[in-house]
Amino acid sequence: MSWDDAFSNRYDEWSAVMTADVDFYVELAREARGPLVELAIGNGRVAIPVAQATGQRVVGIDSSAAMLEQARARAAEAGIELDLREGDMRDLAIDEPAALIYCPFRALLHLPTWADRRRTFERVAASLRPGGRFAWNAFAFDHHFAARVEGVHNDEPVPHTVRYSVGDNRIDIVLDDGAKSTLWWATKNEWLGLLDVAGLEVEALYGGFAGEPFDDDSREYVFVARR
Repeated sequence: MSWDDAFSNRYDEWSAVMTADVDFYVELAREARGPLVELAIGNGRVAIPVAQATGQRVVGIDSSAAMLEQARARAAEAGIELDLREGDMRDLAIDEPAALIYCPFRALLHLPTWADRRRTFERVAASLRPGGRFAWNAFAFDHHFAARVEGVHNDEPVPHTVRYSVGDNRIDIVLDDGAKSTLWWATKNEWLGLLDVAGLEVEALYGGFAGEPFDDDSREYVFVARR
């Protein structure tokens, strides 16, 4: 089963544990002076609060038609209009340069290779106006955590099992009904290298959404870059 017809059916439950990022991206959007773009918009979990807080229409891009349909329904229920577009973030192209492009909930980790990420970062850089920002978050790989959860069935937030392929930097999250989501982790230096080749500059690297400094104990990269 694909992401579209299986994992998306449990996405609302899966993403319920991620709430701290919403205010972070909302504040960045409030500071933006121009168009807003969300990559991997999913069901609109972040985009809808952003649109409500700013009064701006958010361009939301996702490769999953099923997720876009959820975003459309949730936006209508909230009385918000989103500009939803089915597409691949690696082929990002927008009509007007953006003031802020952001990619929440570790969605960049769905890109499997350095080349995929480089292409995405280059398309983001080309789609930003001068001074525009690019923000995203991703987990920092924790081998202690990986050792604890590898192959162990877990009932929260939905019944699933996690499998690690260390040689491929790959994590497969397999729900009990067979739905699968795959992530490929990256190191801090890989993220910095992507920014460098795309011609973007680091504005901030936090260890959490409250602006905590990133240090040896941090388990989340929260990046803000600027063109």
